[in-house]
This record gives sequence, C-alpha cells and structure tokens, in this order.
Amino acid sequence: MVKTLLTRYIKRRQLLAQNALSQRYLVIDLELTGLDPKQHEIVSVAWVLIDNQCIKMSESQHFINKDVKSLEQSPVFHGISNEAITNGLSLNSILKSLSAHFNDCILVFHNAALDWGFLKVALKQANITTRPKLILDTLHIEKKRLLNQSTEIKQDDLTLKACRTRYELPSYHCHHALTDAQATAELFLAQCHQISCGKKLKVGELT
Repeated sequence: MVKTLLTRYIKRRQLLAQNALSQRYLVIDLELTGLDPKQHEIVSVAWVLIDNQCIKMSESQHFINKDVKSLEQSPVFHGISNEAITNGLSLNSILKSLSAHFNDCILVFHNAALDWGFLKVALKQANITTRPKLILDTLHIEKKRLLNQSTEIKQDDLTLKACRTRYELPSYHCHHALTDAQATAELFLAQCHQISCGKKLKVGELT
C-alpha cells in the first residue's frame, strides 16, 4: 500500500513538472438531471481531445445514457428527450469508453467538483477502478488567475460563458454536452497561453 502511494506521488510530481503545452488532455462535460450525485443522474457524457495544443474534434464523442430513470425538468436545459434516451447506450459502456483514456490524458472540466463528483460515483458503481493521471478545472484556473490580479470576483463571473467572454471567445448558445466540452477546451487553451505569456508553462501551474 505504501509503495503504491509513493509511486503515485512520484508520478504526480513528475507530471506537474512537465510542459503543459505538449500534454494530451481529455475535456469532459456532462448533462445531468440535477446537482446531487446521490439523487440525480447523468443524462449524457461528451469529451473532446486536446493533443499538443490542437483540439481534435474528429476524435470527440457524445453519448446519451439509456439507463436514465427520470429526466424530471432537465430537458428544459439540455433538450434531450425520452426518445433519445431509448436510443442511447448503457452508462457502463460509456464509462468504459471514457476510462480507457485515463492512462494517457489529463482530464479537464469546467467545475470539476460537479462533473467529477458524478463520475466518481458512477465509476464506483460500475466497478471501474482506473484512476485519471490528473484533473484540472478551468473554473479553478480562472479563479486563481483573477485572484492573482486582485480582481473582485462577483456572482456568475466564473460561469463558462463569462470566462470565455473574458478571452473574447465566441458565445455558444446551444446548451449541449459536446458543445460545452468544445467550449471548455477552447477556454483551457486560451488560459494556458494567457498564463504562459510565450514562456514554458508547467502542468503544476494549472493546478
């Protein structure tokens, strides 16, 4: 047990010292029926690959979970119908596809506490024990950046839309897991270049 923990610690330290701009990232977004992973469900999962600062939309994926028991009021936000649910995939198969990337990609979310919170519960229920190399959060990166500039952070200043506006990125009106994953990927790259200022950027500077 101690040896395993020590190995993980060393690998993490080595990863944090590496060049952030040459890494592979998997940017993930979920659509949910609510905010509590103990009560609510994952409706859909989407991810976008970033490899060497390039967003690989041709390798992106979007899956709808056919195991959803009740959409409740969530279709108002994500527009996914019961018919789409019927034609979806099992959550276990979606999670297997997702976790296959954990060994070679750093995971990126906007508000990791929410989405990774749901995924942790789902992965445990599916008996998938693969651990991600590292998790980064564009919301946390932006909050840290603003605080370093002594900028007052107001309510809604850290939403995905507000963060993108700060970097003059275009607005995406469609609320969809794949669109939001792409939007988060673009934001992440913009943050990396803003923080690096043309110099080498270590992965640890984004945590």
